[in-house]
Amino acid sequence: MVHAQGVRKHFGKLEVLKGIDLTVGAGEVCCLLGPSGSGKSTFLRCINHLETVDGGRLSVDGQLVGYRRQGDRLHELREKEVASRRRDIGMVFQRFNLFPHLTALENVTEAPVRVTGAGRAEAREDGMRLLEQVGLANRAGHYPAQLSGGQQQRIAIARALAMKPKLMLFDEPTSALDPELVGDVLDVMRQLAADGMTMVVVTHEIGFAREVGDTAVFMDEGVVVEAGHPQQVLVDPEQERTRGFLSKVL
Repeated sequence: MVHAQGVRKHFGKLEVLKGIDLTVGAGEVCCLLGPSGSGKSTFLRCINHLETVDGGRLSVDGQLVGYRRQGDRLHELREKEVASRRRDIGMVFQRFNLFPHLTALENVTEAPVRVTGAGRAEAREDGMRLLEQVGLANRAGHYPAQLSGGQQQRIAIARALAMKPKLMLFDEPTSALDPELVGDVLDVMRQLAADGMTMVVVTHEIGFAREVGDTAVFMDEGVVVEAGHPQQVLVDPEQERTRGFLSKVL
């Protein structure tokens, strides 16, 4: 589903990604771990072309991200084409980014109606099903300001799922939440994994990565230091840098 080969990204003179190689199979959960500034979130944003890559190749479901190949050259797609391909990729951010003037249900149904042309009745039915899936059907008429942070994040997940994505990206989805609210969001993500959703998750939740992840990837200073099964990477890592990081967060 995701294939990265030698992906590089720099901001000015700062090289943030220094040649990332990574493959995520369909139905797998890949957890990206590492200290702040290691390039995890930047790489995640490159997957749906919120950031352009400066080198290497990145594809989702067999299609190059943000580019088309013409002969031996790559040409960046127009924004409309990028947006069209982005429909298949759902993304959940640290901050919930809900539309404050729309109810929970309206937040979930807005994109299917406006982007895909779904009928409002159909979108509402699907929206209520998704709200039930994340345990918030009884909050359908509430506005974001009337919801807790954890509830808002679960609404954000439902909103991303409303576009029926092939791939879900999570950028530290619990980092802005009070500790007692984290569990409800992780439970929704566990269920998505159990249902076979392909997921790439930037997280500091080591327990979640160990329990749910098919692959754990430890990044530092723009490179993949170590990658493999979570039991190996998180319990018996081979690299000293990985061991040092885990000793501070476990």
